[in-house]
Amino acid sequence: MAQVSFKGNAVHTSGELPKVGETAPDFTLTAGDLSQKSLKDFAGKKVILNIFPSIDTGTCAMSVRQFNEKASGLDNTVVLCISKDLPFAQSRFCAAEGLENVITLSDFKDESFANAYGVKFTDGPLTGLLSRSVVVVDENGKVKYTEQIAETTEEPNYEAALAAV
Repeated sequence: MAQVSFKGNAVHTSGELPKVGETAPDFTLTAGDLSQKSLKDFAGKKVILNIFPSIDTGTCAMSVRQFNEKASGLDNTVVLCISKDLPFAQSRFCAAEGLENVITLSDFKDESFANAYGVKFTDGPLTGLLSRSVVVVDENGKVKYTEQIAETTEEPNYEAALAAV
């Protein structure tokens, strides 16, 4: 269990992020077209996992915009924006914002992602949602970088994540 904060108050997650150097856990998530996606679907690519509570909040929306812009020029790299929002809401947001360089995926069905990555809030007002985190996975499926943001209302360190790619 990890401890972070939300608006200055301590909250906890269901586990810990995978360690750098470990094989990234696989998962099943739901895409905007309701198909199932797993980490294996992106084998051979560098993957940035942008994990957050809800695309309908300012900080979460900003992280999707920033990764869409900053990672768009990276070779052989995909950005997966992961939350428990319904795929319809994720798709609507990206369409309204004109975001085409990220892939939104939802963990609303079975929480396989939240459980594998230890990011589900277990207490506080966001209980059940995902803790703001970034995980970078190399083309061989190894974890290269992790950041669980200490204060949920703050943005991730984009430069550090991109440097790990």
